[in-house]
Amino acid sequence: MRKSYIPSVGELEAFCASARLGTTHAAAQDLGRTQSAVSRAIAGLEDRLGVALFHRARKRLVLSDAGRAFLRDAERLLADLNAAAVGVMAFGGQTGVLRLATLPSFGRSWLIPRLGAFQSAVPGVTFDMAARLAPVNFDAEPFDLAIQRSQHRSEGAHHLHLLDETLVVVGAPTLIGRGGPLADDDLLRLPLLQQATRPTLWPDWFRRAELDPRRTLRGARFDHFDMVIDAAIAGLGLGLVPEILARAPLAQGRLRLASPHEMPTGQAYTLIYPDRSAALPHFARFRDWITAEIAGIWA
Repeated sequence: MRKSYIPSVGELEAFCASARLGTTHAAAQDLGRTQSAVSRAIAGLEDRLGVALFHRARKRLVLSDAGRAFLRDAERLLADLNAAAVGVMAFGGQTGVLRLATLPSFGRSWLIPRLGAFQSAVPGVTFDMAARLAPVNFDAEPFDLAIQRSQHRSEGAHHLHLLDETLVVVGAPTLIGRGGPLADDDLLRLPLLQQATRPTLWPDWFRRAELDPRRTLRGARFDHFDMVIDAAIAGLGLGLVPEILARAPLAQGRLRLASPHEMPTGQAYTLIYPDRSAALPHFARFRDWITAEIAGIWA
């Protein structure tokens, strides 16, 4: 039978604690073990790996070259195991977990405020959600689905169209004033908030007006659309943002439309998922729910 060189968790803990504290006695106190148990764990680890991890000098443990090389990876492995355990504990008492990657602004501004309604309709399901701007590799990552734009297509995955992306110009009522929507020349007299990951949006907007594109790139920059929306609400300038994300602050009166025009981007919000997710009953319920939710808004 092939010999395993994989250390046990106990051996890694004894090694890391001894390296950090300098003696097996201090490591034993820190770990709540006996000194002999810590010494045996280190001896077993050194025997397993075939190298001396410590030099013994006047009752102190000093890392050898091999020990220094091994310590960083050992600490990382223990930290990863702890993080994985804590993450799984969050799902206690739930019948299902949906692992979801989403565009940051769509997740914060549109999806998360509606998840309570989904959980009321489908009790016992919780979410493990991450923000992603890059395409998801479902073979390498444990996500059940992703909600991204159609440009983020994943090879071998299914793609369900949710909504075409349309941009609108918004600003705080105090910035726009009491008049009607502004002409493009008037828009340029106000600060234009820039979206750092999509820097060509304002030049695309003004292209039909044949204006100097350099004038359209002056303004504070923000990483995500939700940050642009927050900055617009704060009166820092005009934001060019997806209508679906601006709909709530527009309805609440915190923003106003600054232009009567809209700009389709040619992209669409898309639900992307691998074959394995189709067999998950809670995935099917979520897919049907979000499709109906968006259809209800835009019907």
